[in-house]
Amino acid sequence: MTLSSALILAVRPLTAEAFAQFGDVIEADPERMRLINGGTTERFHGLASPEVIGECARVILNIFRGQPRSFPYEIDMMERHPLGSQSFSPLSGRSFLVAVSQDRDGKPGVPQVFLAEPHQGVNYRCNVWHHPLMAIGAVSDFLVADRDGPGNNLEEFFFDAPYVILEPRP
Repeated sequence: MTLSSALILAVRPLTAEAFAQFGDVIEADPERMRLINGGTTERFHGLASPEVIGECARVILNIFRGQPRSFPYEIDMMERHPLGSQSFSPLSGRSFLVAVSQDRDGKPGVPQVFLAEPHQGVNYRCNVWHHPLMAIGAVSDFLVADRDGPGNNLEEFFFDAPYVILEPRP
């Protein structure tokens, strides 16, 4: 595929409002701040609500180490997790890309791409189509909260023609 025939995706800033239909933006929101521990700690409360469906399911924490993507980058697939949410919070102090799409009759629609800043994480709700982790610039670690338990919690969809992301601003 040549870039002239590719479906180019714009990269937008990640904001709570723009991302609301897909899940939560995890960041230190001053409106959610409470002082705790005798006033020595700021707690930013209730930033995301992990979801798990199914008997014997639980929320677990993992560290994912993502290899940086090369650009232009082709999005040729999306995935979703029908039995639990999945959150990504950067640990390496680097921006990363988030690609999500609305469900269109059981398939992902046109992806929307967001640039998450180093202080932002995301929580994908159950059944939200998203692209796997996209580190940019360097190898990056992420704290990931997701579901562990019985049942198939992964569905993948491969596009007939890929979408392209040009070099994002890190």
